[in-house]
Amino acid sequence: MTEQTETQQRPALVVDFGAQYAQLIARRVREAGVYSEIVPHTATAAEIAEKNPVAIILSGGPSSVYEEGAPRLDPAVFDLGVPTLGICYGFQYMAQTLGGEVAHTGLREYGATDAVISGDGGTLLGGQPNEQNVWMSHGDQVATAPEGFEVLATTEATKVAAFADEERRFYGVQWHPEVKHSDHGQRVLENFLHKGAGLASDWNPDNVIAEQVERIREQVGDARVISALSGGVDSAVSTALVHKAIGDQLTAVFVDHGLLRKGEREQVEKDYVESTGVRLITVDAADTFLGHLAGVTDPEEKRKIIGREFIRAFEKVQLDLVAEAKASGGAPVKFLVQGTLYPDVVESGGGAGTANIKSHHNVGGLPDDLDFELIEPLRALFKDEVRAIGRELGIPEAIVGRQPFPGPGLGIRIIGEVTKDRLEILREADAIAREELTKAGLDQEIWQCPVVLLADVRSVGVQGDGRTYGHPIVLRPVSSEDAMTADWTRLPYDVLSKISNRITNSVRDVNRVVLDVTSKPPGTIEWE
Repeated sequence: MTEQTETQQRPALVVDFGAQYAQLIARRVREAGVYSEIVPHTATAAEIAEKNPVAIILSGGPSSVYEEGAPRLDPAVFDLGVPTLGICYGFQYMAQTLGGEVAHTGLREYGATDAVISGDGGTLLGGQPNEQNVWMSHGDQVATAPEGFEVLATTEATKVAAFADEERRFYGVQWHPEVKHSDHGQRVLENFLHKGAGLASDWNPDNVIAEQVERIREQVGDARVISALSGGVDSAVSTALVHKAIGDQLTAVFVDHGLLRKGEREQVEKDYVESTGVRLITVDAADTFLGHLAGVTDPEEKRKIIGREFIRAFEKVQLDLVAEAKASGGAPVKFLVQGTLYPDVVESGGGAGTANIKSHHNVGGLPDDLDFELIEPLRALFKDEVRAIGRELGIPEAIVGRQPFPGPGLGIRIIGEVTKDRLEILREADAIAREELTKAGLDQEIWQCPVVLLADVRSVGVQGDGRTYGHPIVLRPVSSEDAMTADWTRLPYDVLSKISNRITNSVRDVNRVVLDVTSKPPGTIEWE
């Protein structure tokens, strides 16, 4: 089958020089209403030209441009006639490549820095305060701007902090406009995109839905489609989008492995089905999963068992649906919906396209005799865009706004053996924590709040004037933008107090609640 591009829109390309913020830049561009894609710095000018970009943004990076082995970009990119913005390393690379000078002066700037705009700020910085706080992270400086460039801003340590060649539509800033710490950073990106490159704000959920519905109908024809529905945001939105396109040609499969949080099965079977109208098959496999997890404490072994049993449960339904289609003489089951997001594509080094597969990377593999083509309607999107599309499709907020939840479920939030009794304890504690966070209006302020049961640990407590020997519960609230890095969330003390009091008062065998205040790195978000 022929490969499909990420989108039919022409992209603004973010050239990645190894920056930790490349994905963040691409997201900020989309927030400005312009579609973006990320390409590696190793892409040739011809490969970049093939994508027919409307703009190019050169990201930051950890290297020095004059070092041997530092990331390089094909200089012919600057001859493509495409409006280009350099950020940090990209700013310095542009300066050096076009004839300017980059030097290590011994003057460094890290974090909040005061920048002063020269003149009217030009296209890039026009309409902004003459003095503004920007976020710096560099030890090298552009000592001399290339010929034809005008210096737009300075700082105490950096005499060329921003520049522009208006005729060629080349721009650059030494600071990071993509981070929220730069007070007017988004305005810088919007000025470049809308004024410098002349682009309209036409990337929005409505356009994505219309485009994907048309594409899915063309791809599927009259064939039948199946989808693995976990209840998470990605699978919920991808399934709803495909259902909007093809209706009853789609069957969603929900495997209840007994490791779900309180009320999740009902949420999927009732609220999700009512809001979307999708045909749903539920597989009740809790006893099977718990049977295989009996006596297992190693986290990796747990994950493998849960993944293996999920595949087996999903396989059986797939085989039944294929057999049913053959017996009835109806349209064949040819497609499988997968909730791949754009960060998955970027981080795996993958490109665009609809793949013909015999394995599904989200569930760990399919039988050899099942040959499906993938439908990946979200593969051009970031998580926040997926949520926006889910809301447009009418998916309940309790699903579309939910925090990330691991595929192995509560099985990896129990430190020790997974048993039915321990799952009930954790379910109740988790439900209380989620309820209090929602009541306090904190759901949008945290990325995720895993609740962990230390099942193999007991501590002494006093409850009801008696000595107890119960389990500790760990609260792990974190703030993040992409889960690659995270910091613990500073929740209000009164909220923490309510959560702790309710859990220790109403959840049996728990007499202590503790708070995990570790960032990532060094800790991971999940405990197992």
